[in-house]
Amino acid sequence: MANKATSRRGERVPAAVLPVARIVVDVPLAHLDRPFDYQVPSELDSTAVPGARVRVRFAGQLVDGFLLERAETSDYGKKLAYIEKVVSPEPVLSPEIASVARAVADRYAGSMIDVLRLAVPPRHARAESAAMDGEWVAPSVPDSSGWSRYPRGASYLEALRTGRPAHAVWQALPAEDWPARLAEVAAVVASTGKGVVIVVPDHRDLARLGAACAALIDGVVTLSADLGPSERYKRWLAVRRGVSRVVIGTRATAFAPVHDPGLLVVWDDGDDLHTEQRSPYPNVRDVLALRAHSSGAALLVGGFARTAEAQLLVESGWAHEIVASREVLRSVAPRVVSVGDNDWQEVKDPAARSARLPSIAFEAARAALQDSPVLIQVPRRGYVPALACGQCRAPARCRRCAGPLALPGGVEDGAPKPAHCRWCGVSEAGFRCQACGSRRLRGQIIGARRTAEELGRAFPGFPVRTSGADEVLTSVPSKPALVVATPGAEPVALEGYGAVLLLDGWALLGRADLRAAEETLRRWMTAAALVRPGNGRVVVIADSSLAPVQALVRWDPVWHASTELAARTELGFPPAVRMATIDGAPDALNALLDELRLPPTGEILGPVPLGEDEQKERALVRVARAEGRALAAVLAEAQAVRTARKEQELVRIKLDPLEVL
Repeated sequence: MANKATSRRGERVPAAVLPVARIVVDVPLAHLDRPFDYQVPSELDSTAVPGARVRVRFAGQLVDGFLLERAETSDYGKKLAYIEKVVSPEPVLSPEIASVARAVADRYAGSMIDVLRLAVPPRHARAESAAMDGEWVAPSVPDSSGWSRYPRGASYLEALRTGRPAHAVWQALPAEDWPARLAEVAAVVASTGKGVVIVVPDHRDLARLGAACAALIDGVVTLSADLGPSERYKRWLAVRRGVSRVVIGTRATAFAPVHDPGLLVVWDDGDDLHTEQRSPYPNVRDVLALRAHSSGAALLVGGFARTAEAQLLVESGWAHEIVASREVLRSVAPRVVSVGDNDWQEVKDPAARSARLPSIAFEAARAALQDSPVLIQVPRRGYVPALACGQCRAPARCRRCAGPLALPGGVEDGAPKPAHCRWCGVSEAGFRCQACGSRRLRGQIIGARRTAEELGRAFPGFPVRTSGADEVLTSVPSKPALVVATPGAEPVALEGYGAVLLLDGWALLGRADLRAAEETLRRWMTAAALVRPGNGRVVVIADSSLAPVQALVRWDPVWHASTELAARTELGFPPAVRMATIDGAPDALNALLDELRLPPTGEILGPVPLGEDEQKERALVRVARAEGRALAAVLAEAQAVRTARKEQELVRIKLDPLEVL
């Protein structure tokens, strides 16, 4: 007797109801960025559900894909191929996340399948069978009096309780317990039965936030890459199945498939860890804004500093700001003092001179060390990462590859290790300046390890701890100690630091980068916010006339963000405009630029050589912000034409990149 799933000739029979499946196939070619129709065989009718992973034949090969929806008919007009296999009936792709993935791809001139690789983790069959099942139990409404210090804090919480799509930009006070505040807003939303997604930059922030959320909410799911593929997929499935409706994590968590999202949060949106390093390079803040717009969820952008992008959300009226009054700010803000870069040279105290500290910074550290730790932020890691000729000050270069020379620190065969090249790694014991012939070297930049050495000699008897690339500390005890850290690696002192010293401000402010001033202020404020409230001291080694220094002294990130946005608007830089960088070999880049059909306000800048690599060039393309969608469509079309022609030269396109200059 013939099987019901096949005809008498052994041919497959389509499903009786909704026999057409629309599938996005895992083929990384821009001209194939659209759903394809396939026939659903009757034997797979029950398992080929929307959101399931499937395998299909595409151009003669068996490829993976996601089933988006089932339909009654197809517009293809020819015979459809059948789905070969349902990898798993688990509906891992929800309609909401599919819609967000499409919107993100369209915004960044990318393909939907590239976004889905970021949004949906790889399958692990054992984790899938062991994933938790159950029902979500909403928590009770927490005490949220901590938000009363902000005039609009109570009204924002009330909007969250009533389910309104309130969008806000929150400026946290110095020494604010921001994990507790975020846990409170999460509990408020979760108590209504809606979902919450909170994204933070790194694992140290995640650990603090996780502890705060666990105190108020049961069953919070934490997602991060260090969990491992199997455990992360298991937890991700728990969120997808509705076992938990509060999920916290790092970058990819922006796509977490929570049921009925009511609040989306990003903390410290200016951190570059929030920008994906894989195509199409989306930023968490923009992903959550798109998701809030499409789902009707509330959005909260929080941080000690404020980016120009967040300021644009406020000035456009799309978001309201949550900022404390100046009276409340003055009661908790540290005393910030700025000192010029060269003032330390006038210090008579030899200990202060050896530690490269101005007298005011030296005295602030010495006073704080009576009962608390002191944080010293150094912009560069390593020992002496940049050397120059001791006579003419020309940069010291390797005679083999012309790379920059550096001192590694440490001892080898009873003597200090010689300078080495940071490019080829070859030691340079017999340096000779190519400009003047001198054999003397001097440090251009002093790194964190050398600074720690000098501070140990300047403050004998106090332990010196370092936090940076080799070892990043999460926290330090509240005992007197010197903590030397690179930006972003500052550990939390349990009772706050007595003083924070921000060294070598010129190294951060002098970078050839559009966001140099904004990023410098963000790093300074993140470190300065770790001092004890009220009586902490902050000393910044930088010219007091500079805007970031003034903003830090007054603790006014809103003024700085407003000024920064106004300057970029006048100059025609993001976020006032939409801009794209296009990198590639000269011939391929010029061919693509020649074929671009830009919107009316479109403008091409360049191309110019990309750094020291003469084999690659970069062009900038900018349009008015209102034509950003059109620019993304044009760039996506250009990439589609290139892949359809099977062009071999790689051309990389980034929309709204961090590194414009």
